[in-house]
Amino acid sequence: MSTLSQACLWLDAAPPAVPARPPLRQSSSCDVAIIGGGYTGLWTAYYLKRAAPELDVALLEAQRCGDGASGRNGGWLLGGLAQQERHLLSLQGAAREQARRSLFGIVDEVAAVLARERIDCDFAHGGVLYAAARYPEQAAMGRDWLRQLRRAGHGEADFRWLDAAEMAAQLGVSGVGGGIYSPHCAVIDPAKLAWGLARAVAALGVRIHEDSPVRRWSAGKLYLADCELSARVVVPALEGAASQFSALSRCLLPVQSLLLATEPLSTAQWDEIGLARRQAFGDLSRMVTYGQRSADGRLVFGARGGYRLGGRVQWDFDPDAEAFRWRERLLRRLFPALGATAVQYRWGGTLGVARAFTPYVLYDRRAGLAMAGGYGGEGVGAANLMGRTLAQLILERPDPLTAMPWVSTEGGLERVRRWAPEPIPWLGYHLVRSGYALEERLCASGGAPAWSKRGAARLASALEALLA
Repeated sequence: MSTLSQACLWLDAAPPAVPARPPLRQSSSCDVAIIGGGYTGLWTAYYLKRAAPELDVALLEAQRCGDGASGRNGGWLLGGLAQQERHLLSLQGAAREQARRSLFGIVDEVAAVLARERIDCDFAHGGVLYAAARYPEQAAMGRDWLRQLRRAGHGEADFRWLDAAEMAAQLGVSGVGGGIYSPHCAVIDPAKLAWGLARAVAALGVRIHEDSPVRRWSAGKLYLADCELSARVVVPALEGAASQFSALSRCLLPVQSLLLATEPLSTAQWDEIGLARRQAFGDLSRMVTYGQRSADGRLVFGARGGYRLGGRVQWDFDPDAEAFRWRERLLRRLFPALGATAVQYRWGGTLGVARAFTPYVLYDRRAGLAMAGGYGGEGVGAANLMGRTLAQLILERPDPLTAMPWVSTEGGLERVRRWAPEPIPWLGYHLVRSGYALEERLCASGGAPAWSKRGAARLASALEALLA
């Protein structure tokens, strides 16, 4: 049996092939300064230099590119945004269709870059399965979500209901009662994508400085421990780490998500579990589960975690914590075929959640500020879309992306809805989680009366509205 590790599977399995890039130690200037070597920062740098090679772009990373959430996530490359239906319902006709094409085009756009830049990140475009499993109420949740998707303009080709037999043919999960399939998703090794993007960006001429933590920033200037960097435009591409800067501390909630990975499974186990095309998967519950079949045959599985008082960021976790054991119990209930297969890795990271769970892009030309964030755990694909958008905004070039409803070019940071001061977010988050947990317990128990389940669902929805 394998030894349990607190290391991240992706970061542990294949360390980056290039040595650490030199830190910034002398004051200098540039056209665009990017804080953060994750997906948002790397994609923004990539599209800026592709469109305007003459620009002097510098990217500063506190550790190494990909060490944060970009190298630690579940590896879903989703063609969409959190709460995208809310945006789409605000649009009509051609504008809605343009937004839909922008969202669903993310996977193909990333695939094109991977081919052009020869980035091998174990990309597999198998779509995503949202299974109604474990208790019958999940099927009702899925049907309700599908109705919302239809109102937003998505047809059968985008999201399709699978009956129990159709779902079971693709995903061998216990208690399956159908679910939803969408082709607009791929899976990747997220660390390999981050490292490959960093190599591509450096080859384009972007100055990457690792081990270069920015202590604070103001209009047009970044302050490090022993030097400064001046820039016409600053791009704080920080996502969950944004809370470490006072100007951004209440723009996003830094929420933890926890994952685990089994040792490689046998061919017989995969025959029973399915995922032959390496489809992404999750079940239709509010606890937000997600998983994939890795390229080396492991089952990777995660679920949304917690929020720490004061909005503290967390990257290191105790692999023996109950939060991981709960996820392992859930994984084994979903997949009896695992048997005694060992869980080899347990790790986590911090993501950013915006008010109303809605991502945003903003550009303030006068303040020299461009930023995006609030991906709510769906940032692998969203960061590509937002990076392209930020590049066009900074270059001030007309583009359909800059007219999307999640983009703001007036008001600067004042346009970002702020979270309340502590301890209100901490209390609110844990109230919502308690509501989710109650609904889960009642629905999964099998013996709870129908009225109690309905009441728990209404309570969970009401508590969730508190965070909107």
